Amino acid sequence: MNRPSLPPTQATACALLLGGLLLLAGPAAHAQTAPRPPDRQWGSWTINTLVLPGGPKGWGGYFELQGRANAIARQFFYNEIKGGVSYDITNNFTVLLGTGRYSTADYRDLSAGYLALERRLWQQFTFTQPVGRVKLEHRFRVEQRWTRFRDDVVPVNQARYRGRQRYRLSAVLPLNNPTMQPGTAFLSVYNEVFFDPRGPYFERNRVYAGGGVQLNRNVTVQAAWLNQIDYRPARAQPGTGLFIARTRQAKDNLVLTLVYRIVRARADEKPAPFTPFQPD
Repeated sequence: MNRPSLPPTQATACALLLGGLLLLAGPAAHAQTAPRPPDRQWGSWTINTLVLPGGPKGWGGYFELQGRANAIARQFFYNEIKGGVSYDITNNFTVLLGTGRYSTADYRDLSAGYLALERRLWQQFTFTQPVGRVKLEHRFRVEQRWTRFRDDVVPVNQARYRGRQRYRLSAVLPLNNPTMQPGTAFLSVYNEVFFDPRGPYFERNRVYAGGGVQLNRNVTVQAAWLNQIDYRPARAQPGTGLFIARTRQAKDNLVLTLVYRIVRARADEKPAPFTPFQPD
């Protein structure tokens, strides 16, 4: 049976959209900084997500476990546990309230405990739109973050507070079917920018490109490349009087994602379409 294909003009538009997302990172990634030597060793992320889609009354949610390593499947140093409750205002507009715990350690001495422990609360607004066969997602997130450090002099009952705002533009393109359904292979890309209202205002940039398969009505898997650039503000070096210009640190990562989606439809019913935007 022949699979439906895209008209040439529509295929060109889809390709431009996908490529444009990757190009968004270009100007920001090189904005007036003194580069630091890149970390040429690839890191790895594993993301496991349980999704409860919105029901008849619009309520849904998710729970996620994530781990990160400084190398491929070794030198583990970071984990997070998070979740949220969502509400579908319309078919393409969703709000979410989330919270999570984020722990960073020294992979050379995990027994010493965390270096930084962060608790986070965030409000999220997501808008999706189809463009031909491609589906776009605009995600806005406002975060409140409380962090403690292992050697911090701040009292135990206090934590350092910082706010942050994030915007992500994602695109998913199904390959062998016109829409997402069991057995569909797909491409997925996004670019996300992070802003700190206290400055430096541009804090981080993430570029993601990969692909996956919706194995069945419940399970979706993805593998991807993710490049993350962190920016550090210009600062004086304590005790030396030296001034260090603003710097950036880039890291390439292999990201493996498993999403299990709880389906409310009966076995003989066709569940609502699920677009596998990267959960993190």
